[in-house]
Amino acid sequence: MPEMSIFSPLSPPQRLLMGPGPTNTHPRILRAMAADMLGQFDPEMTDYMNQTMELYRRLFETKNQWTFLIDGSARAGIEAALTSLLEEGDKILILNNGRFGLLLIEIAERLNATIQAIDLPWGEIASLEQIEAAMLSFRPKVFACVHGDTSTTMLQPLEGIGAICQRLNIISYVDATATLGGMPICTDKWGIDIISAGLQKSMSGPPGSAPMTISERAAHYIASRSHTEKGIANATDHQGTRSRIRSNYFDLAMIMSYWSEQRLNHHTEATSMLYAAREAALILLEEGLEHVYRRHKLASSALRAGLKAMGLKLFGQEEHTMDNVTGIIIPEAVDDQTVRTAMRNLFEIEIGAAFGPLKGKIWRIGTMGYNAQKHKILHTLLALEAVLRHATSFSPSEGKALKAALQVYEKGVPQ
Repeated sequence: MPEMSIFSPLSPPQRLLMGPGPTNTHPRILRAMAADMLGQFDPEMTDYMNQTMELYRRLFETKNQWTFLIDGSARAGIEAALTSLLEEGDKILILNNGRFGLLLIEIAERLNATIQAIDLPWGEIASLEQIEAAMLSFRPKVFACVHGDTSTTMLQPLEGIGAICQRLNIISYVDATATLGGMPICTDKWGIDIISAGLQKSMSGPPGSAPMTISERAAHYIASRSHTEKGIANATDHQGTRSRIRSNYFDLAMIMSYWSEQRLNHHTEATSMLYAAREAALILLEEGLEHVYRRHKLASSALRAGLKAMGLKLFGQEEHTMDNVTGIIIPEAVDDQTVRTAMRNLFEIEIGAAFGPLKGKIWRIGTMGYNAQKHKILHTLLALEAVLRHATSFSPSEGKALKAALQVYEKGVPQ
């Protein structure tokens, strides 16, 4: 007889993921991921790759040729961008106003870059004047920031940054992990050189693929660091004049060659994740980006109206909050863990805790992607109201949250 397995078959609970990501995956994406494998250079596979590039050009609102996927979670895109841009000792200016600004600093430290940060309290955003002054003082080679930092729920305005960087000959990088698919990403209009993202938030996909777009001038610089791996190099391959990129896996010069007509055999594309990324983009473009962004904004407005009706206070500068995640100040005498555990155990709803200086001080509720729907917002508000009423000393009035959220949806106008 065959030996019995020591584990039961995989059967995760049907949980509503209303934290800051990951979110529940769209059923169409799950079905797409079940499609069969193809050879990595089969014509059907390369056709899907080219289609994916075109779909993401529309999402990133760009004409950039180099718009493709990095295999790995959203962090893989961040690492690939910074590793391919920074040589040892290069100067980088980083906006540090949340957990993921600190991540950019750590990655740059590991690359032995020379770092200067614009340090702001968590929950604040930088003005264009602050950023330009720091650039003029430090004269970096690279400027890096996070568009929407889910650790603080704040959205950093990007209008004008690209123009300053181009004028000062600085390469700009933006981490848009949490915003792609939920808020406009106007790559060409903003003049940003490199933007990377992920699938697991407003794109309604699983973690494991990092969409990226690269401007022509950034691509030209990356090509100057091109040193093709010896086992796959040809005599005619371009070899750059600058230092070799320090990671083979995150070498954007070789990855760009893989996604080009050259089809350099740098890695084997994560086929199921390519299917997922292609389907995720297709779903949003079929809905229409304007409708997608309005849906996210309306969902957040309804959620916030309900939270305020419960007597809860929101975190951060409201005019700069993201359209797909909300920070809620935890009332005094209410235990963070008690509420989140009750939400999960009683209602199968997950909401997010916080990090760093905000740990234990705020909850974070996401209204992202497939979960930015009216019934899911209402379920979350009703569950939170019930938990607060019956498991804590904070007692919101019964039914007010639901009524306030429904009023927003009935008006159909985001607040």
